[in-house]
Amino acid sequence: MGVGRLTVSHLSPPTLTDAEQRTILHATRRNLRDHLIYSLALGTGLRLAEIVGLNVGDVYTPDGRPRARVRLRPEIAKGGRAGDIFLPDALVVKFRRFWSWKCRRREGVQPSDPVFCCRRRISPRRVQFAFRLLELELTHDW
Repeated sequence: MGVGRLTVSHLSPPTLTDAEQRTILHATRRNLRDHLIYSLALGTGLRLAEIVGLNVGDVYTPDGRPRARVRLRPEIAKGGRAGDIFLPDALVVKFRRFWSWKCRRREGVQPSDPVFCCRRRISPRRVQFAFRLLELELTHDW
């Protein structure tokens, strides 16, 4: 009895091509918050709920420096399992700029404050809506 080759391509989740990733990051370059959200998703593989659930203290030290190692709290991690992610150097630079931006906008920078907010913690639906608008903008022939 021979063993055949098993293909499971239909089980693989859809992914963005490198060109699509560059297009999204280029299109969001003027919106620091959205750009960082997409950069974080693409650079770490974090899920949407994990990204919007991040608090300032998860990502920044008390003096405002981005952590290279971010601890995911059980309450935001899938399956309630805490874990660590490591930020690529390029993301650390973006988080530094984002801290300055948050301070200029007088957004909360206490450890329990949300990292991504618009007066209050940004919702997953808001990120999905922004992505859909971006997708429409990028695929529309002007």
